[in-house]
Amino acid sequence: MSHDPTAAPAIDDVRVSLGARSYTVRVGRGLIARAGAEIAPLLRRNRVCVITEATVAELQLDGLRTGLAEGGVAMEALILPAGETTKSWRYLEQAVEWLIAQKVERGDVVVALGGGVIGDLVGFAASILRRGVRFVQIPTSLLAQVDSSVGGKTGINSPLGKNLIGAFHQPSLVLADIDALDTLPARDFLAGYGEVVKYGLLGDAAFFDWLDANAPAMAAGDKALRQEAVRHSVRMKADIVERDETEQGDRALLNLGHTFGHALEAATGYSDRLLHGEGVAIGCLLAFDLSARLGLCSQEAPERVAEHLARMGMKRTLSDIEGDLPGRDGLIALMGQDKKVQDGTLRFILARAIGDSFVTADVPRAALAELLDEALAG
Repeated sequence: MSHDPTAAPAIDDVRVSLGARSYTVRVGRGLIARAGAEIAPLLRRNRVCVITEATVAELQLDGLRTGLAEGGVAMEALILPAGETTKSWRYLEQAVEWLIAQKVERGDVVVALGGGVIGDLVGFAASILRRGVRFVQIPTSLLAQVDSSVGGKTGINSPLGKNLIGAFHQPSLVLADIDALDTLPARDFLAGYGEVVKYGLLGDAAFFDWLDANAPAMAAGDKALRQEAVRHSVRMKADIVERDETEQGDRALLNLGHTFGHALEAATGYSDRLLHGEGVAIGCLLAFDLSARLGLCSQEAPERVAEHLARMGMKRTLSDIEGDLPGRDGLIALMGQDKKVQDGTLRFILARAIGDSFVTADVPRAALAELLDEALAG
């Protein structure tokens, strides 16, 4: 995975092969600036409806409008509030009703411009509008580029849990513009990195080694390294989605760290106290700690994960989360709302080593309780 910083930036195409629902994820620089040329081949008429959120709109919407216009594509835009609370019935209704008012037809294309919240919400709106219209993902955060924009999972949150309402609806195209990452605050970039490092931890030890060597430079702004990290992450996710589109088996591996992470997000009210990728990073380390306790992996594995997260300046323990958290039993109850619960039994993604994870329901309650007690004690 070497790179030549003097080389002209190229576009990496990652194909997600799902028969009639196949599509390409394009990873590279300048994709928003030429969005019209990218999207025009999908269109029956030269207009799109774009849904975004306030923070992204200020940074990217004019550039997208210009990029579309240069390809002869007109756009209308709806700007929703920023933040995880936008993934709710209220804003889903607003998005759908706006699309209907815009007279979006079955043959039209809706564009999601933003991070994971907008991608999930707009994808779900597209899935239910006229029983399904096509949509294009233009993910502007690292987290969305490597995870939520790929694979067709769309949805909103319930007050009882995250992503409990949704549908599988694959995009027609994903444009992951590396230049968009320049506008991310450092905290948001690192939160997205939580999903990048997850790929190495769950199934690719060599990728984790590469990240261990290159992630600090990537966080500092090296675009070639950023592009390679996004490309590799998307390729890994695409491979898993191709094998298991609707999460009957292997795809659950992508939830490494999420059983803990989603419970922590619920415990913090889906607020800025804990970003999704921060919860994933903390959850990955908890999963490795639990694996070591159960004798599944060496004690060196969680130590190496903790060391890497520390070097990246990331949240990694419960004490890194500001404010109070529920006690052990409260957290376990929140984990019980996870989508991966089957027949009332919690399922965990645990690890035999860095790069070797598996799904299991065989976790003794006492071991989980002990882990959380120690984690809460700090």
